[in-house]
Amino acid sequence: MHRSIATVSLSGTLPQKLEAIAAAGFDGFELFEHDFIQFNGSAATLGTIARDLGLSVDLYQPFRDFEAMPELQFRRSLERAERKFDLMQAMGAPLVLCCSNTSPLAMDDPARAAAQLHALAERAAQRGLRVGFEALAWGRHTSRYGQAWDIVRRADHPSLGLILDSFHTLSLKDDPAGIADIPGEKIFFLQMADAPLMAMDVLQWARHHRSFPGQGDFDVVTFLEKTLRAGYTGPLSLEIFNDVFRETPNRRTAVDAMRSLLNLESQVRERLDHALPAEVALFSPPPLPDLSGISFIEFAVDEAAAVALGTLLQQLGFRRVGRHRSKAVVLYRQGDVHLIVNAQPDSFARERFDAHGASVCALGLRTDAPEAAAERAVAMRSQPHHSPVGPGEARVPATVAPGGNLVHFVASALGRDGLYAADFVLDDDGPGAADAGLQAIDHVALGLDIDQLDTWVLFSRAVLGLEPGESLELADPFGLIRSRGVANAERSVRLVLNVSLSQRTRTARTLRKSGGGAVHHIALRCDDIFASVAQLRANGAAFVPISGNYYDDLATRIDLDGGLIERMRESGVLFDRSPAGDYLHIYTESFENGLFFEVVQRVDGYDAYGAINAPARMASQAQS
Repeated sequence: MHRSIATVSLSGTLPQKLEAIAAAGFDGFELFEHDFIQFNGSAATLGTIARDLGLSVDLYQPFRDFEAMPELQFRRSLERAERKFDLMQAMGAPLVLCCSNTSPLAMDDPARAAAQLHALAERAAQRGLRVGFEALAWGRHTSRYGQAWDIVRRADHPSLGLILDSFHTLSLKDDPAGIADIPGEKIFFLQMADAPLMAMDVLQWARHHRSFPGQGDFDVVTFLEKTLRAGYTGPLSLEIFNDVFRETPNRRTAVDAMRSLLNLESQVRERLDHALPAEVALFSPPPLPDLSGISFIEFAVDEAAAVALGTLLQQLGFRRVGRHRSKAVVLYRQGDVHLIVNAQPDSFARERFDAHGASVCALGLRTDAPEAAAERAVAMRSQPHHSPVGPGEARVPATVAPGGNLVHFVASALGRDGLYAADFVLDDDGPGAADAGLQAIDHVALGLDIDQLDTWVLFSRAVLGLEPGESLELADPFGLIRSRGVANAERSVRLVLNVSLSQRTRTARTLRKSGGGAVHHIALRCDDIFASVAQLRANGAAFVPISGNYYDDLATRIDLDGGLIERMRESGVLFDRSPAGDYLHIYTESFENGLFFEVVQRVDGYDAYGAINAPARMASQAQS
């Protein structure tokens, strides 16, 4: 399809926006009027810049408060439109967006609205231009696409058509099914936008909180499906008003935008593969990876940090089971948890250490088709990564995740040792304290800059096939933390994405140390948390102390056996309950850069992350 984006969706000056749009691979753009008003150049100059970048000016917008007006205001608006038509012809824009009226002077008179739009379309046609009418969700009398289509149908002019916007329809919970019954040739333009579900005024919601498809909670896939079923063959465009995007580097935003459209197209293609007209070619990437677990986590360290981290891992019950054959890299194991400590000079890990200190630099995810997973990542606009491979060593395809860390795709067929046997000298009798019963990586929590959250949600969905859960806000003593989990259907891969809404929280301070976008804790799963904690303490592991008041309050909130509460108090274990099951967990004290571990036990079908207890942990860390 012809892919487009509104200039209002990006930060920067108009020329900078167009350069970012072109670099991301878009075919054209919607020109938001304020961007042109602030542009230091003529309409003809803008047209030349666009053509030089290989972009078409697909739409000029918005033209406001036109239809269903008293005669005097209507005549003035026709003259106003002529000035806009002058600009459109000079820059080469074929279509103007006329949005439904919000003026208090507007009349609830569809016949008058149709007649006036007919007159506008007639003037546009004399210049070879077209008019698209869009229902604003907050329009005074026309707020739904069905009302707008009724007016367009009444006007009955070949140069007047409908413009559809997913936000305006889905924010009102309007049913998009009827779109499929509109003649495709009368839909002149399609704008896509997602958004988180929020209880707020729709105008404020629209102007500050829209997001790219796949970053929010709207059913944008069905919306596009119904539009294509109508026979629409025009541009697929993005119009996003978002405060964070207005601050984010526009090249990154433009890449996210293109990734969102490609992912959206691929999802709709699965529904309509045999029902598409020949001129509609939807994106067809390799399939989403079928992930089966986290194979390994790799840490970037120097020699001193390698010793300190190795000591901590042994206190956690990990045994050093391998040394790399040619590099300063050590493998630790407990249960099905594999942790790689990489202190190799002149490596990607050392670059990450030099930039961010001791930190996680890579995740390994198990999948049956690692090459296809890496190919999908590239198709979805992620950068590939090729690590140097020595003679006989395994090559593991990888992609660069948002923020710069790596995600490796590990073949499930390799089994427990298959990945490591080629690269490491394995020895299960290496040094380590007693096994603490830690069996698997339950989840990995990342601390992100606020402008990375939507990027990570989209990356998780489009590249990794992980779906987001609900968004929560957690109370740190110095501000709020927004947290959202993403996971695959089997829950064998879980990530938790955290951003700080304040610059004073522990998360924000950790981000400043680590450069942003860092793993801040790793949760390890066990079957008997009390036995595991007892062994970990015997090994020398230290845990975040929890106030006794927490346990006194716990007894008032949840009906629990008094003996269990006392056992949790003695061990420092926290507790959460959902209708599906229980969650017991405890946090270790922090290592360098604020990194810490969490030990968890899931009981029955508990499917969350104990977020209710995060404030107790953060308060304790602050007091420590």
